[in-house]
Order: sequence, then structure tokens, then C-alpha cells
Amino acid sequence: VVAVFTGKANCPYYAKAELLADYLQANLPDFRVHKITQHPDKWEQWLHDICEMNGWEHRQSPIIWRELLDHGGKGLLLGGVNDFLEYAQRYYGITSMMLNEEILNIAEENLQAHIEIEKEEEEIKSLMKPLQIWITSASSPICYQLIPLLANGEVFGLTTEISIHLLDADRFKDILCGIVMEAEDMAFPLLHSISEHTEIDEAFIQADIIIVLDDVLLNREVQSLESYIREVSEICQVYAPLIEKNAKSGVRVVSSGKTFVNLKAMMIMTYGQSIKPENVIAVATSWESAAKAVLARKLNMNVTGIKDVIVWGNITGSNYIDLSHAKLHGYDCAIWGPANFSHPLLNMIYDSEWIHSEFLSTQSSLSSRVSHCVAILPAHAVATVLRYWYHGSPPGEIVSVGVLTKGQFCIPEGIVFSMPVRFQNGNWDVVTELEINEMTQEVLGCLAHELVQEKLVALKEIKELHPYEADKITS
Repeated sequence: VVAVFTGKANCPYYAKAELLADYLQANLPDFRVHKITQHPDKWEQWLHDICEMNGWEHRQSPIIWRELLDHGGKGLLLGGVNDFLEYAQRYYGITSMMLNEEILNIAEENLQAHIEIEKEEEEIKSLMKPLQIWITSASSPICYQLIPLLANGEVFGLTTEISIHLLDADRFKDILCGIVMEAEDMAFPLLHSISEHTEIDEAFIQADIIIVLDDVLLNREVQSLESYIREVSEICQVYAPLIEKNAKSGVRVVSSGKTFVNLKAMMIMTYGQSIKPENVIAVATSWESAAKAVLARKLNMNVTGIKDVIVWGNITGSNYIDLSHAKLHGYDCAIWGPANFSHPLLNMIYDSEWIHSEFLSTQSSLSSRVSHCVAILPAHAVATVLRYWYHGSPPGEIVSVGVLTKGQFCIPEGIVFSMPVRFQNGNWDVVTELEINEMTQEVLGCLAHELVQEKLVALKEIKELHPYEADKITS
């Protein structure tokens, strides 16, 4: 039998009953006590709820009952402090001899202890709050494939709960509801909640991570490049102020998708000047993965052994896949070494014509593979970059990410340019110690020129639509 004692934390009558109960538990082998204190401000409501649930009539502190099973069995109401004193006297011949002053001191100690426990519990809860992840254009196939990758524990860790918020236009509400229902049915242990949102004003509330998937579908026969850039600019002009207003100050923004990935990242920083530039990146991992797959097929080896393939430039525009630093681990050839031994990739591909005519050409199978990826590859790319951001990239390896330039590799400042980085301790650093040959430097200059022109077009659109805002941004 368990006796449950509950009352206001500062109640002297609760203290009196509690002390007698402690004595009985210490001296009787079958008498067990379970104590519950409530803050004085919460007591009345708690008492009302517990009495209503059990069909009891009781209005004072404490309230004491017996449970036939440990914490949760059917309860038998004993009553208040006088009822318990009478119960102890009748069945055990024991009563309380505590003086009033001692009881009042104990009641005050109980209140302070209760406040301390509540404070500790709140601190623990704050540490256990789920990561708030917002995904824009969430009706897209990428989002559909991304949710299981985020929720299975491999990205943020096996002890980190997440809440996913799906944002899209009202016309996609049915699709969002379907995704929510499927995700809930999969019952991921770490998926604290998933919800759909179609009201833009409520976007990004308390966001820790924002994944921007919005794509402007290109058809140059219908619209000019300038008009598409204007569309991207208008989307980011809506998002950036909402991120500043609603998201957490350290929010991390990941730009992905099939079009204008670099531009989206840059325009979010442009319109949201309080957003930390180091917390906005564009994902280039799809190109890395696809390039490694093509190379692995050419070399007849496992793709996991290919490291340090670099993607430079405009991720969803003109980019350059640089193999000059790429390495092969575990390649089957005449030269072997220890576990960490590697071969320079270009030394193992003797067919240089293949690299330039098939691998790097604009009409190559690589370009075709990436452009035709519907969901699985880009979703995996986003998940991989987030995992690296939170837990670090593999030691010594290079990852390509679009970041705001600061003059590295003689690239002009102020554009989002894909370049090699390493993730460590929740941050990233550009790998500036790489040696860049003259040919690569020339290519980077051409790629940077394209992105500078794209930026100038975007700023021109801003100036035409919002002259005052443009002056603030360019200043």
C-alpha cells in the first residue's frame, strides 16, 4: 500500500502530516510514502482537477489518499491532516508531537526546496527543447524525402528531438496535411511534432534552422533572366524580415533547390542585415556526390574512397568541378600504403580527354544527373550539410558550400560563392591554404563575374522597386 501526501509547499499542516508519514515509513516495513508538493499559486487548480478526476470532495491542504498499486492504482481518499493523524493513532498507536514553531520552519523549508526543484526542472526542460526546423516550399518532393532523414537521429544526434514546420502557399495545404499525417504515422521517436503552415505572418517562429527550397522554374523563352531574378528577390524580401522578427538570433539558414541557390542565400542576407552572414549557406553537396559517383564508375572503385572534390562558383548556374585536390583512398592499384594513405585522383585517371570532354563539359552526364535529380539527392545533400554543421565534417576532408565571400582566392567580396570549407564545433572555415593554379584562378574569375552580374541585376531590381531600401543596402 502506498500513501500519497500532497499539499501546498508552504502549508504547515502538510509539513505535520509529512513528518509523521516519514516516521511511519522508517519504522513500518509495509508502509510507503509518495509526496507531491504544489506551489501555492497552483494549488487550488491542482486540487480541483485531482478531486474531479477521482470524484472526491476536499477543499484544503493537504489531501491524502491510499493507492492499491504503486503510483497510479485506484485511490482511496483518507482526507486531510486530522484524518491522517486519527488513522495513524487508530492503526499504529502513533501521533505527531511536533511543536507549531518547528512545523512552520519546516513548511518554509519545503517551499524553498519546491522552488529550487521547479527551477532545476525548468532548466532541464530548456535543455531538452526540440530544435525548431522550418522548411519553405514544403510541398516539393525534396521536402518529402528530407523529413525522414532529419527525423531518424543521424543529422542532429540520437538524443536531440526536433519539431518540423512545413510552410507553403494555401493551395498546397492538402499536400502539407498529407505529409504531416505520413510523418506522424511513421512514429519517429525524435520527432516531437510536425505541423503545416500556410499563413506567412506566422513563418519562422522560434526557428533554429530554416531550409529554403523555393525554386523559380526557368523558361527563358517566356521570361527574361532579369524577371526571374526579380521573383527570387521578392521571395527573399518577404522571408528575411520575418526571419529577423520571428526566428532565434542564431538561426541557421540553408539555401537549397534547383535554381538560384546562391542568389537566395545572398538576398536573404541583403534584406535581413541582422541575420549573421556566417549562418547563411548554400548547399553544393549534390554536385559533389554526383561527381564522385561518376568518378567511381570510371575508376571502378567504391565512391566512399573519393575525397576532396571541390565545387566552385554558382551552384545552380555556372560552376567548376575541381579535381586537382581530389584524393583516392583504398584504390586498387600496384601502390599500397597504411589506412590513411591516398592517391592523387588525377594521377590515376590517365584519360585526360575524358575529364574535359565528358566529365566537365556542360553537356556531360554529370550535369544531366544533377539537373534531373527530383528529390533524393538534394534531400541527402541538405541532411549531410546540416550533420556536418552540427557535428563537424570528417577530419581533414573538404566540403563545398556557398558562403559570403571576403576576398578569399582573389574572389570579389560580397557574393555567395561555392568554395571549400571545413565544419568544426558548430562553425565553418574556408580552407584558404589550398594552392590554386593559374588555370583554376582564371576560371574562378569568370565564375565570380557571372555572380557579380547576377547581384547587380538583383540590386537594380531593388532600386527600381524600393529606392530607399537600396540606398541602405548598398551603403
